[in-house]
Formats: sequence, structure tokens, C-alpha cells
Amino acid sequence: MKRLLILTHLLLLGCSGANDDAVIDFEVETPRPFGYVIGDEIPERIILETRPGVILNTASLPAKGPVNRWLNLNAMHIRQSGQRYEIDLRYQVFYAPLSVRTLTLPGFDLHFGSGDSAFSKPVPPWRFTMSPLRDLAVKGAESGATLRPDSPPPQLDTRQTLTLIVAGSGASLLAAATLGFLYGYFPALRRRTLFKQALKRLARLPEKDMASALHTVHDALNRLNRKPLYQHQLAGFYQAHPEYRRVDSQLNWFFNYSNHYFFSRNVSATALDREKLIALCKACRQIERGSR
Repeated sequence: MKRLLILTHLLLLGCSGANDDAVIDFEVETPRPFGYVIGDEIPERIILETRPGVILNTASLPAKGPVNRWLNLNAMHIRQSGQRYEIDLRYQVFYAPLSVRTLTLPGFDLHFGSGDSAFSKPVPPWRFTMSPLRDLAVKGAESGATLRPDSPPPQLDTRQTLTLIVAGSGASLLAAATLGFLYGYFPALRRRTLFKQALKRLARLPEKDMASALHTVHDALNRLNRKPLYQHQLAGFYQAHPEYRRVDSQLNWFFNYSNHYFFSRNVSATALDREKLIALCKACRQIERGSR
């Protein structure tokens, strides 16, 4: 009998050592053990690694649903990579203590199998404290404490939103003004750039294309006058635009030259004529800008 007891004891020691060797890594990760109130969720993670050939029996894990009258297991996820397991449990507590109380997440056993043999590894219970949501009765001023009002909600930082609104509004106004200018809703502004545009067109024209150059200056004068302008109408033009009286001699030369060029025969344009035409356009541009 004594020899049988010794053999049984040695066998149990051998099995215990085999279990420890089969699970080479075992960790239980838990959050802070304090500061919980009714309805809070508590996560728990179990990380373990087994020897090759050792398999975790997932049926030994707790089932989702009520654990006891105040504890519920909301979710359970298992991730396996080779012989490494990560088990995530998420409990929810429904205990409403009247004062700070210490509670315990129940432990359980994980079962493993290796061939014909089986063994288990305990997951220890975990203790934590819960606090009441509020006192049972409102304390009076006599005790030195009163019911405090709710804390004001934090104010949102609206600086970035305001910056975006201002930037978007500015861009919209700029786009609207540009479209209005292009569609002719600001004729006064456009008339201040008539000779500027004419000078750009003259610079792009070939030197020998005097007809297009004359048409360009005529077009600028007509748009400034808001109707076709002829030489005999210059007096009325000066009444509406007295600042252009300063280039009266150049304007008269321009109309005379244009009449001879378009209505006389054998009139050839020279480089000097083109220079005079550009000089007239530049003088009108200076008046247009207000610098003359």
C-alpha cells in the first residue's frame, strides 16, 4: 500500500510538470482595478502559447451571456497564430453599490488536449472596486457640502471652422467678381483697361498688318465712347471725356491717317506710322491710368 501511494504521488508530480511544460507562456491582462460604476465594461485578455501538438479546447471558455446576477459577458474573441492564442473577453457589470464595494470577476479553467492526454490551466479571479453613482440623500449646507450643479459642457474650438468659412466666402466673392467683370457687369472697370488691352493686341500683330492695328485702336475708342466714334464727333467726345483733349492732335492724326489708309489708293504703311499709332495708344493708356 505504501509503495502504491508513492507511485501515485510521483505520477501526479510528473503530470503537473508536463502541464507546465505544455503551456510555455501564460499571461492575463486586466485594466485598472478601481473606478467602475454600474454599466461599465471591463476587458480582460488572456495570452498563452503552447507546445506543438497541444490544442486549446475552446469549449472550456465561458459562454456569452449572464455570468451571475450582476455580471454579463458581452463579447469573446479568439485569435490564433500557430500555437499562440489571444483571448479577449468583455464583461459588463450591473451592480449598483450604495458605497464603494469590492467585487470579483470569477475565474475559470482552460482545458487543453495533447493526443490521449488532457489537462487544464486555471485563469485566476480578478478583484476590482465599484463606486455608487451618487449619494442616497442630498447633503445639506449644515454638513458643509451641497449638491453641485452639472459641469458646463466643453466648448468646441471653432477657429478652424471660422477660418474655412472666411476663406470660402472670400474665394466665392472673388470668383463672382471675376465672372461679373468678364460678363461686362462692371463697364467702368473694363473701360479703364481698354488701351491696356489694345497695346497687348498691337504687340502681337505683325508690323505690316496696319489694318488690324487701326481696327484695334478704333475698337478701343468706340468702346470708351460706348458707340462708334468719328472724327467730326471729337468735340462731343471731349465733353464726355475731357482728359483726352490732351491728345487732340494725335487723335486727329489717327482719324486722318485711318481715312487715307482705308479709302485712298496706293497708301502704304511705314514703320514711322506704326510708331505714331503705338505712341497714341500709350498716351491714351496713361490717361486711362490717371498718370497723365
